[in-house]
Amino acid sequence: MSTTGATADPLAALGSLPGVAESVESVRKAVDRVYGHRIMRRRSNEITSEAALRGARGSAALSGADWALEEVRRRTDFSGDDEARVMGAALRLTAEAGQLLSIWRQSPLRVLARLHLVAAASKKDTVGRPRQEGEGVDEPLIELPLPSAAEVSGRLEGLSELIIAGSSAPALVTAAVVHGELLALRPFVSHNGLVARAAERIVLVGSGLDPKSVCPAEVGHAELGRAAYLAALDGYVSGTPEGMAAWIAHCGRAVELGVRESTAVCEALQRGAA
Repeated sequence: MSTTGATADPLAALGSLPGVAESVESVRKAVDRVYGHRIMRRRSNEITSEAALRGARGSAALSGADWALEEVRRRTDFSGDDEARVMGAALRLTAEAGQLLSIWRQSPLRVLARLHLVAAASKKDTVGRPRQEGEGVDEPLIELPLPSAAEVSGRLEGLSELIIAGSSAPALVTAAVVHGELLALRPFVSHNGLVARAAERIVLVGSGLDPKSVCPAEVGHAELGRAAYLAALDGYVSGTPEGMAAWIAHCGRAVELGVRESTAVCEALQRGAA
């Protein structure tokens, strides 16, 4: 996303794209419904914990580790193979995201570095910093052209400035742009998809749209499928109004499906309490 131009608030300008206002309103209504559920009012901590687990599972599925939910619950060791390590990284990121909310608006780049450090769980000198010229990226499921390190640096700085300055844009728009920009840039040598989805979660929670973190967009992204995810991302990368609007709408639908997941959890708990 270009952060230069005539408008002082490019994020807010995206809110006026055709169809975006409708997506924003649909998401707000869905979130309000789950927050109004009688079980949410009494047992929100349980819903939050379950949403975190399901969100991590969904994010890992999009990065190639598509495990059954019960397998994620059962496992205690996530170091065995590539898929297990992806799942472990997703779980760590979900847990870490909630600890970084207060830092995000002051220092988003610091938060992104921390997320990569947590995901990689490594002390290599490539971890926790944007990639440098000549360094490759291990992100086999995203085959878009890779921006140069110089472009990554400039666009990350622009994104950081937008976040710090604040915007009147709806939370969904900001979250979708953060998510899409990180996928497009792939600023780290690994785990960019997982980091991008964790950052989306931070925006949705920190904005106040989903303060209890019970609307896991990662669940929705996984349910919509990798092909639809990558097709929507192509729209974001194109930079056209239609492509940007389609990506935002896709992210909105993912949030709504995350709401549906947590509503189902509420209903199951209610049946158990009956």
